[in-house]
Amino acid sequence: MSDKSTAIHSSAANKAVPSVAGPPVNIVAFGWSLSTFFVITYVLCIALGLIIPEWEMHKPWLQFFPGFEWLTTQGFLIGLAEAFTYGWFVALVFAPLYNLFSARRGS
Repeated sequence: MSDKSTAIHSSAANKAVPSVAGPPVNIVAFGWSLSTFFVITYVLCIALGLIIPEWEMHKPWLQFFPGFEWLTTQGFLIGLAEAFTYGWFVALVFAPLYNLFSARRGS
Protein backbone atom coordinates (compact mmCIF):
# COMPACT_ATOMS: atom_id res chain seq x y z
CA MET A 1 0.00 0.00 0.00
CA SER A 2 1.09 3.51 -0.61
CA ASP A 3 1.59 5.99 2.21
CA LYS A 4 -1.48 7.92 1.07
CA SER A 5 -3.65 4.77 1.15
CA THR A 6 -2.33 3.82 4.60
CA ALA A 7 -3.12 7.31 5.94
CA ILE A 8 -6.70 7.07 4.66
CA HIS A 9 -7.26 3.64 6.22
CA SER A 10 -5.64 4.73 9.47
CA SER A 11 -7.76 7.88 9.60
CA ALA A 12 -10.96 5.91 8.94
CA ALA A 13 -10.09 3.41 11.68
CA ASN A 14 -9.55 6.19 14.20
CA LYS A 15 -12.95 7.71 13.43
CA ALA A 16 -14.74 4.37 13.78
CA VAL A 17 -13.40 3.74 17.29
CA PRO A 18 -13.41 6.91 19.39
CA SER A 19 -10.92 7.05 22.23
CA VAL A 20 -13.08 9.27 24.45
CA ALA A 21 -15.59 7.56 26.72
CA GLY A 22 -19.23 8.53 26.39
CA PRO A 23 -21.40 9.72 29.24
CA PRO A 24 -21.90 7.24 32.07
CA VAL A 25 -25.05 5.14 32.16
CA ASN A 26 -27.56 6.53 34.66
CA ILE A 27 -28.32 3.52 36.85
CA VAL A 28 -31.76 4.75 37.95
CA ALA A 29 -32.96 5.53 34.43
CA PHE A 30 -31.51 2.26 33.15
CA GLY A 31 -33.12 0.30 36.00
CA TRP A 32 -36.56 1.77 35.41
CA SER A 33 -36.40 1.33 31.64
CA LEU A 34 -35.10 -2.22 31.79
CA SER A 35 -37.58 -3.26 34.50
CA THR A 36 -40.45 -1.72 32.54
CA PHE A 37 -39.28 -3.50 29.39
CA PHE A 38 -39.14 -6.86 31.22
CA VAL A 39 -42.62 -6.32 32.71
CA ILE A 40 -44.12 -5.39 29.32
CA THR A 41 -42.45 -8.41 27.71
CA TYR A 42 -43.75 -10.68 30.50
CA VAL A 43 -47.33 -9.39 30.15
CA LEU A 44 -47.21 -9.76 26.35
CA CYS A 45 -45.95 -13.35 26.67
CA ILE A 46 -48.70 -14.18 29.17
CA ALA A 47 -51.30 -12.64 26.83
CA LEU A 48 -49.90 -14.57 23.88
CA GLY A 49 -49.99 -17.74 25.97
CA LEU A 50 -53.68 -17.15 26.62
CA ILE A 51 -54.42 -16.45 22.96
CA ILE A 52 -52.36 -19.34 21.55
CA PRO A 53 -52.05 -21.93 24.36
CA GLU A 54 -50.49 -24.59 22.14
CA TRP A 55 -47.31 -22.47 21.97
CA GLU A 56 -46.83 -23.13 25.71
CA MET A 57 -45.46 -19.66 26.45
CA HIS A 58 -45.64 -20.33 30.19
CA LYS A 59 -42.93 -23.00 30.29
CA PRO A 60 -39.94 -20.61 30.34
CA TRP A 61 -41.54 -18.65 33.19
CA LEU A 62 -41.71 -21.83 35.26
CA GLN A 63 -37.92 -22.12 34.97
CA PHE A 64 -36.95 -18.47 35.51
CA PHE A 65 -39.53 -17.31 38.08
CA PRO A 66 -39.59 -19.29 41.33
CA GLY A 67 -43.17 -19.55 42.61
CA PHE A 68 -44.74 -18.83 39.22
CA GLU A 69 -47.89 -20.82 38.48
CA TRP A 70 -49.71 -20.69 35.15
CA LEU A 71 -53.15 -19.06 35.17
CA THR A 72 -53.33 -18.06 38.82
CA THR A 73 -53.47 -14.52 40.16
CA GLN A 74 -50.69 -15.26 42.63
CA GLY A 75 -48.51 -16.78 39.89
CA PHE A 76 -49.09 -13.79 37.60
CA LEU A 77 -48.21 -11.30 40.36
CA ILE A 78 -45.10 -13.26 41.36
CA GLY A 79 -43.95 -13.27 37.73
CA LEU A 80 -44.64 -9.55 37.45
CA ALA A 81 -42.63 -8.78 40.59
CA GLU A 82 -39.78 -11.04 39.53
CA ALA A 83 -39.62 -9.55 36.01
CA PHE A 84 -39.38 -6.09 37.59
CA THR A 85 -36.73 -7.28 40.06
CA TYR A 86 -34.64 -8.93 37.33
CA GLY A 87 -34.62 -5.63 35.43
CA TRP A 88 -33.18 -3.82 38.43
CA PHE A 89 -30.71 -6.63 39.07
CA VAL A 90 -29.34 -6.34 35.54
CA ALA A 91 -29.19 -2.55 35.79
CA LEU A 92 -27.40 -2.60 39.16
CA VAL A 93 -24.79 -5.03 37.85
CA PHE A 94 -24.41 -3.91 34.23
CA ALA A 95 -24.41 -0.10 34.53
CA PRO A 96 -21.53 0.17 37.04
CA LEU A 97 -19.50 -2.36 35.05
CA TYR A 98 -20.15 -0.46 31.82
CA ASN A 99 -19.27 2.84 33.47
CA LEU A 100 -16.07 1.35 34.92
CA PHE A 101 -14.83 -0.11 31.64
CA SER A 102 -15.99 2.91 29.64
CA ALA A 103 -14.04 5.25 31.93
CA ARG A 104 -10.91 3.08 31.63
CA ARG A 105 -11.13 3.13 27.85
CA GLY A 106 -11.35 6.93 27.80
CA SER A 107 -8.27 7.46 29.95
